[in-house]
Amino acid sequence: MAGSTLADILRAAAIGHFPPADGGTTVVPQPCHRDAGVIAFTAHSVVFTDEDPAWVRRTLATLDCDGLAATMNPRFLGALLDRTGRSTDTIDLLTVASPLPGPPPLRLTEVPDAGHARAGRARRRRDDVRVWAADGGVVVLGRGVAGRWETAIEVDEGCRHRGLGRALATAARHLVPDGQPVWAQQAAGNARSVRAFQAAGFRPVGAEALLLPAAGA
Repeated sequence: MAGSTLADILRAAAIGHFPPADGGTTVVPQPCHRDAGVIAFTAHSVVFTDEDPAWVRRTLATLDCDGLAATMNPRFLGALLDRTGRSTDTIDLLTVASPLPGPPPLRLTEVPDAGHARAGRARRRRDDVRVWAADGGVVVLGRGVAGRWETAIEVDEGCRHRGLGRALATAARHLVPDGQPVWAQQAAGNARSVRAFQAAGFRPVGAEALLLPAAGA
């Protein structure tokens, strides 16, 4: 993986070509100031940061834990957060799906992204954010980590348990432009969201901890 960028690694992972399961850690530069963090694939992790790679490796070596889990260990993530002055929400399940042809099998209306709270949260993490509303929910698309297309969905409380989450996640596969794969993150504890995205054809590829710049940075 020498010479690979994060974008290269993600493009390969989207089609099922993963880093070698050798227990190693690859450190690559951040693709931009906004995007820093860790992706743990099967038995190989990628740390994307502009911090000194030697510091990353020294810090990992000090941890008293299974080496395969070291990059997602709270002590390492805490040290990385302290060193970078960033924040994080949670460790997410990282999933990806291929695009689907034709219009979504769900009636959607595109709305100004400023008109929904979900879009406001998305803009902190993504560029080119677009939002579509359905009866009882929304689907958001935008360019996230290393320029990949990412989606998020939200279902109104009164419309849950009817398959709408699955339908919205499927719609994202029709809406993604340029024949690109579409990525989505789900908090590991949000079993409802995990089930909805997997039912819509999103495949788990790893775990991701995204480190966000300080507010106003």
